[in-house]
Amino acid sequence: MIWSRQFLCWVPLLLLLVEDAKASNSASGFVQNVIYSNRIVIFSKSYFPFSVRAKRILKELNEKPFIVELDLRDDGSQIQDVLLEEVGRRTVPQVFVNGKHIGGSDGLCT
Repeated sequence: MIWSRQFLCWVPLLLLLVEDAKASNSASGFVQNVIYSNRIVIFSKSYFPFSVRAKRILKELNEKPFIVELDLRDDGSQIQDVLLEEVGRRTVPQVFVNGKHIGGSDGLCT
């Protein structure tokens, strides 16, 4: 009987951990799918000057990137966590071309 009470105390925590893992896997799957399904991808924040710069540079080159505006998504923070794992940075913008990470807006200028 005591074991059952102790176990029941842990159930809510375990459920939270499972939900967190699902969200993380979902964000990771989304990032991978977006990167490999689009020629050019920008992970951006709509208001951030360097994100605006990256989008402007690509527009001037007549490119139409797939843009993920992290500040407009409920899972934006989780996506940034995935980017940290994938490329070592959580900052925006993060630009990918043909599945390859090229960096931020400065990477577009080189």
